[in-house]
Amino acid sequence: MTARDRQIERRWDQLHTWGPYGLLVIGLGPALATADPHAPPAKWYTGWALIATAVALQLWWHGHRRRLPDRGRTPSRAGTAYYGVRWAVAFALTWLNPFFAFYAASGYMDADETVPSRWQKLGLFASAVTVAGAQAGGMPIRGAVQWLVFAALLAANSALQMVVAHLTTQETLRSRERTATIAELERTNAALQQALDENAALHAQLLVQAREAGVADERRRLAAEIHDTLAQGLTGIIAQLQVVANTPDPDQAREHVDRAVNLARHSLGEARRSVHNLAPVALEHDGLPEALQKTVDEWGRRTGTRADFTVTGTAEQLHEEVAATLLRIVQEALSNAARHARASRVGVTLSYLGDEVILDIRDDGTGFDPLALPERTRAGGFGLDGMRARAERIAGSLTVESEQGHGTALSARVPLVRHDQ
Repeated sequence: MTARDRQIERRWDQLHTWGPYGLLVIGLGPALATADPHAPPAKWYTGWALIATAVALQLWWHGHRRRLPDRGRTPSRAGTAYYGVRWAVAFALTWLNPFFAFYAASGYMDADETVPSRWQKLGLFASAVTVAGAQAGGMPIRGAVQWLVFAALLAANSALQMVVAHLTTQETLRSRERTATIAELERTNAALQQALDENAALHAQLLVQAREAGVADERRRLAAEIHDTLAQGLTGIIAQLQVVANTPDPDQAREHVDRAVNLARHSLGEARRSVHNLAPVALEHDGLPEALQKTVDEWGRRTGTRADFTVTGTAEQLHEEVAATLLRIVQEALSNAARHARASRVGVTLSYLGDEVILDIRDDGTGFDPLALPERTRAGGFGLDGMRARAERIAGSLTVESEQGHGTALSARVPLVRHDQ
């Protein structure tokens, strides 16, 4: 409840508490001024006794309302009895002097708070009878004309009060609805604040977990980078030096030494590049198709295996992370083919298909049983699991098809994310 609503409630409470006193005083003044000084003493005694009864009744009701939880704003038996006794006192006073109809009008103010809804109209009608009798010239009613005037005034007073009562009831209902809505909003706000606090705590927890996961992922990525660069380069150097050690031909030995030196230089460049941003050196000055073409050609010359590279679709400049991932997958696949497949031919196809890029690597080697993949992975290196992890890191996927004696086919599908996105 707002401060303004509380202020309005306080004023209504004051009106219901002190209003009957004020109306009694307002009626008492002109009643005394117009009273017949020669009236029988019994009439004076009766009038003052009724006034004392009215004051005592108001004092009792005032004290009783203070003891009620809702300060008497809900109809009750005590409220109904108070309303009925007050009407009887007001009717008797108005019978003695029409100006006490002011006090009788107090029945219009609080019928909704003291009388149950099914009796409110009857209470208002009874108050209208007293007020209309006073307006018609006082009671008792005499003569046909006065009765007609009384009937017209009673109808007017009743209709007016019924309209006011209806409007008051509607306003009360709206006020209760507003109060209920405000209470519901306060509960919702409290629940929302609690949810925000919980979300803040959860967010902090997720940040910690994300940081820990990021550290672990970065470690795996660094390990993969080292495997794809230094480890493969050193493997190639060892292979070339083994050929040198086993060949008596100086020219052939010099050729393999030159290849070993080139591999060492290439690996050194990769290592330096990894220190900066772990991006492949091959992509520093070339796009992905050019880098793949050079990688495939170099691998074919080094291994003596026929290697073909094909591009389909319209080539686009890919995001650095996407291009680096696809290049690393090709490097790992070629390395695996050189170590395990004993293939005579390898084909690499890069396909641009609108919203995705597909990379296919096929060989005609010995193949393997995909069900034995975990054992092969544990046997050495990152292998297919590493390639699959790379593809999944950029929301892609990797599928493997292989059969003993029928070669192997790898297919990596990743979203086409352009360089400027």
